[in-house]
Amino acid sequence: MKHEPSRIKSDILLRVRLLYVLFILIGATVLVRLVWVQAFSREVAYNAQRLEGRIFNRQVVPAQRGSILSRSGEPLAISIFRYRPMFDFASPGLDSTRVFHEQSDSLAKLLAAFFGDRPAAAYRRLFREEHARRYRVTYRKDTLVPRSEGRIARWIDRFRGREFVTRKLYDTLRDHTPVAVFPRAVDYAEWEQLRRYPLLNGNMGLTYRLEQSDERIYPQGELALRTIGRTGDRGNYGIEAVLREELAGRDGIATRQRIARGFYGRVADAENVEPEDGLDIVTTLETDIQDVADKALRRQMEEQNALWGTTIVMEVATGEVLAMVNLGRDARGNLSERVRNYAIGMTTEPGSTFKLASMLALLDDAGIPLDETYDTNDGRITRVGGIDVRDSHGGYREMDFPTAVAQSSNVWFAEAVWAHYADRKERYGDYLRHLHLDRPVGLERFGEKTPTFDDWKAVPDPNSMLIRRSFGYRIKLAPIQMITLYNAVANGGRMIAPVLIRETRRNGRLEERFRTHTLVDRICSEATLRKVQACLEAVCTRGTGAPYFRDTTRYRAAGKTGTAQYADDRIGYRDGYYVGSMVAYLPADAPRYTVLTTIHTRRQSGKAYYGGPLAGPVTKRVADYLYNREPDGHARLESDGPRRHPRRIKGGSIAEVREVAGELSPRVRSAERKGWGHARTDSLAQVIVEPLDAAPGTMPDVRGMGLKEALFLLESRGLRVSFTGRGAVRQQSIAAGTRIQRGATVQIRLTEQ
Repeated sequence: MKHEPSRIKSDILLRVRLLYVLFILIGATVLVRLVWVQAFSREVAYNAQRLEGRIFNRQVVPAQRGSILSRSGEPLAISIFRYRPMFDFASPGLDSTRVFHEQSDSLAKLLAAFFGDRPAAAYRRLFREEHARRYRVTYRKDTLVPRSEGRIARWIDRFRGREFVTRKLYDTLRDHTPVAVFPRAVDYAEWEQLRRYPLLNGNMGLTYRLEQSDERIYPQGELALRTIGRTGDRGNYGIEAVLREELAGRDGIATRQRIARGFYGRVADAENVEPEDGLDIVTTLETDIQDVADKALRRQMEEQNALWGTTIVMEVATGEVLAMVNLGRDARGNLSERVRNYAIGMTTEPGSTFKLASMLALLDDAGIPLDETYDTNDGRITRVGGIDVRDSHGGYREMDFPTAVAQSSNVWFAEAVWAHYADRKERYGDYLRHLHLDRPVGLERFGEKTPTFDDWKAVPDPNSMLIRRSFGYRIKLAPIQMITLYNAVANGGRMIAPVLIRETRRNGRLEERFRTHTLVDRICSEATLRKVQACLEAVCTRGTGAPYFRDTTRYRAAGKTGTAQYADDRIGYRDGYYVGSMVAYLPADAPRYTVLTTIHTRRQSGKAYYGGPLAGPVTKRVADYLYNREPDGHARLESDGPRRHPRRIKGGSIAEVREVAGELSPRVRSAERKGWGHARTDSLAQVIVEPLDAAPGTMPDVRGMGLKEALFLLESRGLRVSFTGRGAVRQQSIAAGTRIQRGATVQIRLTEQ
């Protein structure tokens, strides 16, 4: 009996130990399971990842694309954000049908007035239909619930046999699919106005998600379009395509938490990356020079019914391309900047403009004197080295060097080059290579085509190639390569590469400046350079360029004309098709600009096809403008004369109008300092600037504005613009104040003031 307590104690101790072991096993099992779940279980990790993905996601925050600017900072291509709210009609904030109808009816009237695309009743119907479709309360079943609360009341109801009553149960079905209500995306200024409207101002809670998009616009319209370029489904070319990465910037990453289907809110996360906007590209183009060159070339090509043409303006000292116009016929036969970049991507036989290379070779390498003469046979067919050569006009027999250059004699150059290089063709070819005529000039990434420069040993007729190359055949150059050679003569013999991109900027801060690159330090000796410059000046005073520059008393120009039969790469020379060119630099005594125009046309009755009459008028108009725009030009008002004031001033940017008018008029009156406006002068020569009264979504009154201002204002509102004439806008096909739709076409007519 005395061992009984000991046995009970042992049983209790055993049970305790068993419990300890059990708890340890359970703990170990839980621990192993946790380790398995955290480290080894793919299924759990997969489900956790899916759950996290439904709650959180990482969204790309697009960077804003950089702008393309002119040399003076005017926008050529810019990106603007567009906004469009996507409504969640199943949002709990809209559960009150009565309040929703009140607010949406007010919003419908405001949207109808703002966009003008549909009546208020259509917007009201859209709101109500979408709300009824996305938010529904449906009957599910009946259920029993106690009639009364409290124990005594329930006993009394039970005694009466009426303890329970029937109640209906309903389900609330919500479809959070986002719905677009606006007919189009709006810009920032429009959104600032719209966000004050009912529902959009948050008076019923979070009822929409705001979508942002980056839209590319071109304020200058088609001006320099082929050079500026495009990307995406509209093509990949020009600066937009070449500097795609620099302009694009770097997208950011943001973590967003799901609020409802299609609706997310941004949350703080250490892994969030802010977007880095793209670089702004500052080009060398000047919009005013580009505009003048475009108009001059377009007018001449229309008058001559030409096929394509290009005009290039280069700054002599820097090589910066101030204008590059490329006009060709589109599928409908209209002149357009969208067809091809003829300035750098089209090589043709240049004709007589190439005689500059032969001039340099004969004077600098062969050392011929200026009085060396050859019989040109009055322009008739002359046999040189077994090849028939003729001039386009007669009137001369014996010609010296300056006369041959001025009259552009093919026979003279053929005889001179044959006499000095017939037995040393390689030397002539080496000199042309020294002039960099066998290679691109540095714009390959923009589409520059390599010259066609055949070697003597690679052709079956080297004699024919030598003779014909002397006056611009059997070699193909792009216009940019030809103007680079002439610019070297104007630049004192130093050949520099053309420059299209001046610098890159970020938020107004300079990132990189592109310097001038020298191709050839000296193309010839100083003595040769002086002789060549004198001969080129003679072309414009008594030669083929004289009709355009002989009577120019304000400045002297030097240049050359050229004509060549057009040779297609596939079918060879096409009968009746020509390429006419004229290149000139000015002023001849201190050159600042070099201008080249090349036009491709076909022989037609009453139309020009020689280089002078075809390209000369364009080069002359551009040259006149370049000279007159200089601050020290002669076409200016004398300061000591009577005070004069403008009778008319074009409308446009109020700030710019005020600045110009302040310099020209005794007083300027304006109620606003920013925005757009019209300008008029009164009898006292005071300029009165009146703000433009045009609500968003309506047609502005652009009468009295210049073409650039009118284009920018109309295209920024989504309109397509066609125009005729020049000067200031006088008529517009859509009356001011009329409701407009994006994509509509408006016609404007301009006349000289």
